[in-house]
Amino acid sequence: MSKKTTYLLGILFTIIIGTLLYCYLCNDCHCSLGGETTETTTDETIEIEQQKVMPTTKNAFTIYDADGDFNIEMNDNFNFKTSSFSILDPIAPNVAGGVLKLKDYLITNPLKTVNIVGYYRSDETNNSAFPNLGLARANAVKNYLVTQGVLSKQINTQGILNDGINPDHSNTLFGPLKFGMVTLEEGIIDEALEAACEAIRKSPLVLYFETGQAQISLSAEQRQKFADISRCVDKLGVKVQVVGHTDNTGDAGTNVILGQQRADFAKSYLIRNGILGSHIDATSKGQTEPIADNNTDEGRTKNRRTVITIN
Repeated sequence: MSKKTTYLLGILFTIIIGTLLYCYLCNDCHCSLGGETTETTTDETIEIEQQKVMPTTKNAFTIYDADGDFNIEMNDNFNFKTSSFSILDPIAPNVAGGVLKLKDYLITNPLKTVNIVGYYRSDETNNSAFPNLGLARANAVKNYLVTQGVLSKQINTQGILNDGINPDHSNTLFGPLKFGMVTLEEGIIDEALEAACEAIRKSPLVLYFETGQAQISLSAEQRQKFADISRCVDKLGVKVQVVGHTDNTGDAGTNVILGQQRADFAKSYLIRNGILGSHIDATSKGQTEPIADNNTDEGRTKNRRTVITIN
């Protein structure tokens, strides 16, 4: 073999080795050897995960009396935005018509009771005074029924967690509700309700807030008291008594006005959360009924209160 041939083979061998090393060490390169293409993948590969689109839930407005001859079913229903307990307008005409039929049936059957279950999702925010959004929604529908002539004492409300209800793309929940009907026995007293109402009288809902406060935040215990107050109003026909109190700072006459402002603020909060204004009396005691020592900051704070109870 001549020196020239050996020299050329050495160059060719160097090129082949260099190419192989280049393809092996270069992550972003595409090399073709022997007609086959080898592509290298890296840890920087982007993984695209397609979100599973859940079908929108649309519950029908259905009420069936297993012990009678009442039965309505329609595709429309009461609708809500997510994290809201206000019924969306407009209410479908056939739903409004169904409510009027329900009213007439209940008038002629006073022992019948409508059960309204409101659903809520675990990812919703509860801005109501009720323990959960489902109960707040059921109460909103109850109030609509009352405005159409249905007696509140013939309506039971309940809230249940249900992550199976899915809103549409505009965050609208279509009929997050379930309706039922039962027949009560005449003369039966709801002892649990009586006990709950008496507990409110003994231990009212007390709010502490300053003048100009824009909102009221309730604890879990206070939310349950609110729910009990609402139920006592519906079932027993009692009235809500809202009384504003102040400390003894300033003029006594001015404090009466300040206490009334606090009572009116609390009343408006109750109305926004579904207790009809005609069922609420708001008054002021001013500084005349302190429950703590007005000579201390702590005592004055306790005296600046609004008490919500039932008669």
